[in-house]
Amino acid sequence: MKTTHYIVLILTSVILLSCGAYSFTGASVGSDTKTFQVNYFQNNAILVEPGLDRDFTNALIDLLQNQTNLSLVKSNGDLVYEGEITQYRISPTTATSSNTAAQNRLTIGVKVHFMDKHDEEAEFDQSFSFYYDYAGSSQLIGGVKDAAIAEIFERITQDIFNASLAKW
Repeated sequence: MKTTHYIVLILTSVILLSCGAYSFTGASVGSDTKTFQVNYFQNNAILVEPGLDRDFTNALIDLLQNQTNLSLVKSNGDLVYEGEITQYRISPTTATSSNTAAQNRLTIGVKVHFMDKHDEEAEFDQSFSFYYDYAGSSQLIGGVKDAAIAEIFERITQDIFNASLAKW
């Protein structure tokens, strides 16, 4: 009986080790990659929301720290993320019979330049954007604005992660 347990344990170990390092987040990071750097994302949108640049930079850092075991550095990172916020726009999406907005949409766009010291082919310049719809009778302030920005940042940062590390 003990022999069977040892055989199962050895087979399981061999199978798991043969698969290589696996990340449950889908990140594909080389063994020589240890650090990442996120440079400050300037807000260059036509409509500037104060603090949006800081909040986006921090959201990207938080996602990378939570989904990888890479260390954050201020300079000379193995992976470098930099870019700018290019769009912050509020627009009506549907109208009522009295020509007022029944629903509005906040759209945020970010341009990202990704660099990988160990894999130049993985580098890219790409734009990412997402939106949040809210009732036309609501104003984009307080909790509505916070929820909108949080949802948009969650989607954009995950898309950046997927493009740079998950290769989706």
